[in-house]
Amino acid sequence: MELLIIVKNVIKNGCIYVVATPIGNLGDVSNRSIEILGKVDYVAAEDTRNTRNFLSHFQVSAKLISLHEHNEVNQSKKIIKDVLKGMSIAIVSDAGTPAINDPGYRLISLAHQNEIKVIPLPGPCSVISALSVSGLPSDRFCFEGYLPAKRELRKSKLKELIEEERTMIFLVSVHKIHLVIEDMMSIFGESRLVFLAREMTKIFEQSIKTNLKELSLMIASGQIPKKGEFVVVLSGVIVRKNNLALAKELLDELIKINLSSKAVDIVTRVTKEKRNKIYKLMLEMREDDESK
Repeated sequence: MELLIIVKNVIKNGCIYVVATPIGNLGDVSNRSIEILGKVDYVAAEDTRNTRNFLSHFQVSAKLISLHEHNEVNQSKKIIKDVLKGMSIAIVSDAGTPAINDPGYRLISLAHQNEIKVIPLPGPCSVISALSVSGLPSDRFCFEGYLPAKRELRKSKLKELIEEERTMIFLVSVHKIHLVIEDMMSIFGESRLVFLAREMTKIFEQSIKTNLKELSLMIASGQIPKKGEFVVVLSGVIVRKNNLALAKELLDELIKINLSSKAVDIVTRVTKEKRNKIYKLMLEMREDDESK
């Protein structure tokens, strides 16, 4: 009873709920999410047809309006006006957490500008779900979403990430999966570790951890069908700490014998590290010396 009173009071004041919905298995939705979706004044949905089917499964009756990438700017203004009048609404995407590569962030940004309370109802998210079972470093990661459709632009974007040390997460369409893996292989090398998740939480769920070359062969052979939705988790570049330690020692010695001008080039050739990384290291060493 106390929980219901709290919920009613929050709704009476007007707010926006960001509600995560299942990415496949309907059993992953929370009781709290179903309760809120049945109590708000209306639900803003990426696709009202999909959301209506989802709500019907749980016997929830709710007024629906559309909120998708093509109307989010105008719809957000309408929603904000309604909330400022005291109404409370929930936003949902077709699957997963709104605003994570789905509509919602423009509305949420506008809500903060108007000092409207935004309440998350946490739940399924394909990005975090894939990372959590990838077996790749998860203490630091970056989400890159969908890569450009055109191959030249896609490869250009991947080249920007060639020195990225964090684990990288990508969403890939079924029509591009083989091409994207081939492009990754050409940029990052055949041996780079990768985890692929396909159709997570669904009947034909499939996941594999391997290297880019093996993954490419598995897709080409049909062992990994070109069906469903794909999340690709790619290992970041491994920092060769021993090489960097060696680089620091070499730089220190070369500077002592007045070879500063040639130090970066010499150390780059010896350690095989990137020139800009060695140059940055030398600048840091100089700053440390000056601060002493």
